[in-house]
Amino acid sequence: MPTPLLQIDRLTKSFGDLVLFNDISFGIAEGDKIGLIAPNGSGKTTLLNILAGKEPYDDGRVVFRNDIRLAYLEQSPAFDPEKTVLETCFSTDNETVKLIARYEEVISSGNQEGLDHLLAGMDLHNAWDYEQRIKQILTQLKITDFQQKIGELSGGQVKRVALANVLISEPELLIMDEPTNHLDLEMVEWLEEHLTRNNISLLMVTHDRYFLDRVCNQILEIDNKQVFSYKGNYSYYLEKRDERVMAQNAETEKARNLLRKELDWMRRQPQARGTKAKSRIDAFYSLEEKAQQKKDGQNIRLAAKGSYIGKKIFEAKEVSKRFGNVRITEKFNYIFTRYEKMGVVGNNGTGKSTFVKMLLGVEEPDSGGFDIGETVNFGYYSQDGLQFDEQTKVIDVVQAIAEVIDLGDGHRLTASQFLQHFLFPPEKQHNYVYKLSGGEKRRLYLCTVLIKNPNFLVLDEPTNDLDILTLNILEEYLAGFKGCLIVVSHDRYFMDKVVDHLLVFHGNAQIQDFPGNYTQYREWKVAEEKKTAKEEKTAGGGPKTSTSVPETPPHRKRPEEKKKLSFKEKQEFESLEQEIEQMEAEKERITNELSSGNLSTEKLMAKSNRLSELIDLIDEKTMRWLELSDRDQ
Repeated sequence: MPTPLLQIDRLTKSFGDLVLFNDISFGIAEGDKIGLIAPNGSGKTTLLNILAGKEPYDDGRVVFRNDIRLAYLEQSPAFDPEKTVLETCFSTDNETVKLIARYEEVISSGNQEGLDHLLAGMDLHNAWDYEQRIKQILTQLKITDFQQKIGELSGGQVKRVALANVLISEPELLIMDEPTNHLDLEMVEWLEEHLTRNNISLLMVTHDRYFLDRVCNQILEIDNKQVFSYKGNYSYYLEKRDERVMAQNAETEKARNLLRKELDWMRRQPQARGTKAKSRIDAFYSLEEKAQQKKDGQNIRLAAKGSYIGKKIFEAKEVSKRFGNVRITEKFNYIFTRYEKMGVVGNNGTGKSTFVKMLLGVEEPDSGGFDIGETVNFGYYSQDGLQFDEQTKVIDVVQAIAEVIDLGDGHRLTASQFLQHFLFPPEKQHNYVYKLSGGEKRRLYLCTVLIKNPNFLVLDEPTNDLDILTLNILEEYLAGFKGCLIVVSHDRYFMDKVVDHLLVFHGNAQIQDFPGNYTQYREWKVAEEKKTAKEEKTAGGGPKTSTSVPETPPHRKRPEEKKKLSFKEKQEFESLEQEIEQMEAEKERITNELSSGNLSTEKLMAKSNRLSELIDLIDEKTMRWLELSDRDQ
C-alpha cells in the first residue's frame, strides 16, 4: 500500500462571509499525481498556500509525514532582485543546498570534524554535480545567462527560475500553481515528460488539459465548497463528473416535483397547526434548498453575431522587423481570408506577440506593412491589458462599454446576462473589482473584449490564469463566432479546439504556414524528424537535431480573379441563406425536444436520426454558401 505523505481532515477556510471550502478531507500518497480543478475564486491557490504553510485556515487539520521533502511553486514567486540566477538557486531551503553550504564551511574553516558524515551525505544526495544539474534544467527552460540578476528578468523568466528551483530539489511532494504559465510549447512538453518519468508525488493547479491528461492519475475538484475525488486522468474525470452531475440533476428534478406538491399543501394549510405540520414545513424548506441547486453550467451556448466583415481582411506586404540582431520577420507576405481561424505558435522570443502588435498598429514594422480591410473591427485580448479601477463594481466595468450585446436573430443579452454566461452571478456582479481573484479579473477582462462585438478577435495567451470551465465557455463562444480569429497560445488543447491552421514561428524570421491544428503539426513534425534521421543514417551522416524549416518566409499567393456568379447561382445563393436559417431553427427545436425527457423511445430515435441528418445538411449547405458568398463580392 502506498505510503501516505499528507492528510487533510475537515478543512474549512473563509474570508469574512465568503466560504471557499467547508469541511473538506482528502489525502496524498506516494506516487499520486493529482490535478486540482475548480472555477476561479473557489480557493485553489488559497488551498495550496495553506498546505505550503503560507496561509492560516479556520478549522480542520493538515498533517504531513515526518521529515517529508516538500517544494512549492507559487503562481507569482518573489526573489531577491539583486541576486544572480545561480545565487538564487543556491539560496533555496533544501537539504542538498544545506549540505553543500556545510561542506564549504567545514573546508574553509580547516576543522575536519564531521567531514566523513558530510561526505556520505553529499554522495547520498548527488550534491557534487548539483550546480551542473541546475544549469541543465535552467537551459531546458531557456534561462542561459546564469549570472544575470533576478531584477533584470521578466515575470515569465522569474517563474521559470522558480520552476527550476523546485525541480532540482527533488522533493517527495511537489505542489505547483500553474506550472505551464510562461512556458512555450517545447518547455511544456519537456516538463510533461520530466514529471511523468520521475517518481515524484504531485499536487498541482493547471488549466492545461493535455498536461492534466498525460501527467495526472487523480483529479480533485472543488465544487460548491466541497471536494470530489476522481481516480484517473482528465479524460476519466470528464466522464465521471458528467455522471455525477446527471445524478445530481436527477435528484434536483425529483426535488422540484416534490416541491410543487409541498408548495400546494403550504398554500392550503391553516397557519395554526401542530407538530406534524411544523415538521412538514421544515421539510418544505429543506426541499426548496435542494430544488434550487444550480444545474451544470456547461450547457450554455453563447455565439455573438459579430459585426459584418467584408471579403478583404488584411494583407501583410513585405513586412520586416528586427530588434538589434534578432530577426522577427523578413519580407513576410500573407493574405488573411474571411472566417479564417489561425493559431500562432513557437518558442518564447521568436516574435509571436510582436507579429500581433504590428498587425494591430501597436508596434511599427521596420519596412512593409499591413493593408487592413475597412470593415475589420478588432477585439484584442493581450497578456498585459488587465487594467481596471479596483474601486469600480464588476457590472459597471462592462456597462461602461455596452449595455447590451447582439447575438443575431433578434436575440440580445444585457451586460448582466452576458456576465452570467461567463460565470459572474448577480451577487458577484455587484462586488468591487478588488475583491476578485486573479483569474476572475482575467475573466472580466475577457468579457470587456467580447462585449464590444468585434468581427476579428486577436487573443494573445488567453488561457493564462483562466479556469477550465471558463475555457470551455470561451471555446463554445469561438466555435459559434461569425468572424476571424488569431490565437497566440501555448495551450495545445485550446488550440486544437479553436484553430484550423497554424503559423509556426521557428525564430530568425523563419515562419511556417501549417494547414492543421497543433496535434496534427506535432505528428507531422515527429514523422519528418524520423524521416530525416533515417535519411541521415542511410547517408552515413550524423544525427540531425532539429527539423528543417523553410529558408524563405511563406508567401500566400493573391487569389486569382474569381468567376462571377451566374443567374442560376445567384438564385441558389439567395435561397441557401433561408434554407440554412430554417434548418438551424429546426435543429434547435429538436435539441430542446430531446433534452425535455418527454419523448417515447420511437420518437427519441427518429428525432436523433433527423438531428444527425440536419447537422450534415447544415455543414454541406454552409460550405456551399461560403463558396458562393466569396464569389459574390
